[in-house]
Amino acid sequence: MIGRPFSLLLTPGNVHDVAAAPELVARLERAGYLLGDKGYDSDALRAQVRQRGARPVIPGKANRKRAIPLDKARYRSRHLIENAFCRLKDFRRVATRYDKLARNFLSAVALAVLLAYWI
Repeated sequence: MIGRPFSLLLTPGNVHDVAAAPELVARLERAGYLLGDKGYDSDALRAQVRQRGARPVIPGKANRKRAIPLDKARYRSRHLIENAFCRLKDFRRVATRYDKLARNFLSAVALAVLLAYWI
């Protein structure tokens, strides 16, 4: 596990994470685990992740009626996700969002990912 982004999806600011997650999960290939925070706690998302052959490592929300077991050892690796976002924000153009058009901003993020993780 090295924490590289595998897919990019740009959504409007008012879209919740769990609403955009199914499209990203559909792009999963050869993933053993999907790590997420409590914002991704959804039975439908968990079922979709399992259907793709991966195991969800997502803590349950406090208001869940039935507690869901969490692999705490694997969940400790979630910091790699936060590190990836932090690394992308090292690029000033991404952090300040200079681009007005979504396609231009997504292109800038893609270039930042390329520079940060692949070159």
